[in-house]
Amino acid sequence: MAAIRRILVANRGEIAARIIRTCRALGIETVLAASVADRDSLPARLADRTICIGPARPAESYLKIDTIVQAALGVAAHAIHPGYGFLSERAGLARLCEEQGVIFIGPTAAQIEAVGDKLRARAEAEAASVPVVPGGAVDTAEAAKSLARRLGVPLLVKAVGGGGGRGMKRVDRLEDLPHALELASSEAGAAFGDARVYLERFVTRGRHVEVQVIGDGAGRVIHLGERDCSVQRRYQKLIEETPAPGLAESVRRRIREAGVRFAERLAYRGAGTVEFLVDVERDAFYFLEMNARIQVEHPVTEAVTGVDLVGEQIAIAEGAGLRLSQRGVRLRGCAIECRINAEDPARDFQPAPGRVTEVSWPAGAGIRVDTHIESGSSIPPFYDSLMAKIIAHGPDRPAALARLREAVAAARVVGVATNLPFHAQALADTEFQAGGVDTGFVARLLARENVRHG
Repeated sequence: MAAIRRILVANRGEIAARIIRTCRALGIETVLAASVADRDSLPARLADRTICIGPARPAESYLKIDTIVQAALGVAAHAIHPGYGFLSERAGLARLCEEQGVIFIGPTAAQIEAVGDKLRARAEAEAASVPVVPGGAVDTAEAAKSLARRLGVPLLVKAVGGGGGRGMKRVDRLEDLPHALELASSEAGAAFGDARVYLERFVTRGRHVEVQVIGDGAGRVIHLGERDCSVQRRYQKLIEETPAPGLAESVRRRIREAGVRFAERLAYRGAGTVEFLVDVERDAFYFLEMNARIQVEHPVTEAVTGVDLVGEQIAIAEGAGLRLSQRGVRLRGCAIECRINAEDPARDFQPAPGRVTEVSWPAGAGIRVDTHIESGSSIPPFYDSLMAKIIAHGPDRPAALARLREAVAAARVVGVATNLPFHAQALADTEFQAGGVDTGFVARLLARENVRHG
């Protein structure tokens, strides 16, 4: 395959800036595909060239597959990097790229389809001898009732084509199941164009642990360790770290091996993440899903491995295959990341768009900040509220945590509300400091803080 010399970056915000910086280091020209709202953004200034692909609303710009591919062809780009979100996991974009002779920096369309359908992904996991949460498909209300009785409560109704907590409802009483099915199906249909749902047993105390994998597309796959993403609110990750603290070494080894087996089953191409739910009470883990793209939290893995994941994505897309061996992967120290969002903790974390009048991001030994926000930047109401990611790396978890606490305290944003106060509270909390929190941590933390300030 020919070398990639020009890439169309089909995304915005911090991930667009992140991709452009790696391309610069590799001597690759970048063209940013930007909406009207992002024409004057930091990524637009960093790119070699920026083209406008439509109005601010994503449905009229960043989500238009034909427009994105035509833009790539129009500027003679050799490849498209979709980043995360938007079209990054749309098989239609990967397929149109294949048809038009544009390199898609990511997995194949068939692989995206295989993991995008949650029921099919469960079947692939079972075929790869990877444990799955007890559950299954439900076609009728009667079938759902029958399966729910076998699973017991609590249970989850989940969207087949879903993600990010949309189309997901918890059921604590069997009599509530019909209403939950209706709500989840309606939400899934509106969000994903697929109203199908399925049931899974709800793990009362679970940890969200994911394995970073890279595959060459010919069956060879390696892992770059695991990340703990259990600090979540409404199924949205807030703090991520590697290695996962307080995880039994036998579980850690088996999770990593399971992630590799799943990706090998697909002959996966590029960077991806296999996500698992660790049942704290049973010392067991289950396959959740695979994200067939670069993850928001990839910097913590880069910090402990020294591997540029975007650079590896590009190399694999060029046909270079895996440039790393499993034995050659070295995990050094600990890294923790906080997602800084434009949202107001005092108003139930509602998004807080607006203009940032002043901002100062932290710096120092072991600190990395990925952001597209600077003084004067606008935060439009049309997109995700992520402003920045503050990452701290240290020789061990206490050192990384101390650096991160100092960095969060030093960050200053004026003009819009942010979740910086939440992160300060979370990082100082004794439960978090002990390590190994489950996904119920944020609810407990907020309840403690409300009592303290009530």
